[in-house]
Amino acid sequence: MAKEYRHSVSLDRDRCKGCTHCLRRCPVEAIRIHDGKARINSNRCIDCGVCIDVCPHKAKKATSDKLADIKRFKYTVALPAPSLYGQFDNLDDIDYVLQGLLDLGFDDVYEVSRAAEVVSGLTRIYLSRDDIEKPVISSACPVIVRLISLRYPYLCENILPIQPPVDIAAHRARERALEKHPELTSEDIGIVFISPCPAKVSYIKNGSDGKKSDIDLVLSMSDIYFDLLDVMKMELSSEPISHTGMIGVSWASTGGEASALFNDKYLAADGIENVIRVLEQIDNGNFPYLEFIELNACNGGCVGGMMTVENPYIAKARLQTLKRYLPVSENWDFRDDSNAEIPEKYLSGPVEYAPVSALSSNMSEAMAKMSRIQEIHKMLPDIDCGFCGSPTCYCFAEDVVKGSADISECIFMLREKMQKAAKEEQHEDQ
Repeated sequence: MAKEYRHSVSLDRDRCKGCTHCLRRCPVEAIRIHDGKARINSNRCIDCGVCIDVCPHKAKKATSDKLADIKRFKYTVALPAPSLYGQFDNLDDIDYVLQGLLDLGFDDVYEVSRAAEVVSGLTRIYLSRDDIEKPVISSACPVIVRLISLRYPYLCENILPIQPPVDIAAHRARERALEKHPELTSEDIGIVFISPCPAKVSYIKNGSDGKKSDIDLVLSMSDIYFDLLDVMKMELSSEPISHTGMIGVSWASTGGEASALFNDKYLAADGIENVIRVLEQIDNGNFPYLEFIELNACNGGCVGGMMTVENPYIAKARLQTLKRYLPVSENWDFRDDSNAEIPEKYLSGPVEYAPVSALSSNMSEAMAKMSRIQEIHKMLPDIDCGFCGSPTCYCFAEDVVKGSADISECIFMLREKMQKAAKEEQHEDQ
């Protein structure tokens, strides 16, 4: 039996009015409306957060941990995502943000952007191999990885088998804490990621490769933003805190990861609708000349995450200004990676295809159900109005066959039935 996937996107039924905003915009058709309330199919949901963004009643929300939770640990390390730096106006030194985190009560800070520079170097090594499936698809965005695992079986082998920066940063941060403080145990140390999106919260809560994540808590970037504003100071100590470069910070916005590979045969796309379109084209073999694909579910990249504060394009512009003051990289020498090998500790397991739309494990039964879906679909108006509680007429036909909907819930068919009954009654009266 497959392990249940733990989601960070949830529904507040008391706030839900049963409107069709989320139903129409969910990119994976994971939402249905029954009895005047939305329902999220956890097997289909990819935690992209689109429903949070479009819900006018704030009935969808992303859950995360709270800053007060760090008191559970004797020693805590903050892992700020590089998109955090783009939230602050007139920021010319990352150390202001990092010092602010220390002033909030963290004992240490390890930047995820440092690990991003390591992943960029490892990716260059991986792309130089001749025995891999191309184009290679980035594994950094958990929405993309889950989407492929649910819908694109032939692309699972194309996903980059290297741990995303957040995992490497967490592992290194824990190792450093234990080295600096041998009196502590691993359980005494709390690794706290500051996330720009709900998908990363879900990814961390579920673990990777069947193992528990090195990250203990995940804080929302929007929650900690205002706490940071209160403590960020204009004076900094003489000792620098940040150890990241332009490459690591560039990962916060679309194209940053791909451009760090110094390879022109790449494509970078953002926005879940655009991403799905690109995946369809890759699946059809439309990009045989490309070597690397960077896909971000959020508009603008991680700066557009549902847990950020600032407009993603303003945040991207701020990061462009901030990068002027940084070296290219402080965590990888890109001149000496031609004959290097990828350490096994940085590799991730294969992504397995886990379909959620299978009609039956029995082939003949599945074919019969498919035939019935086609028959019902032909009977429907095919205008995808959503009044039945399903996002499209085809989904409604599928729901009827699966037993989660009734054909009478289609208002057009109900209207035709009522009109026919009225005509018959009128004919009888005559």
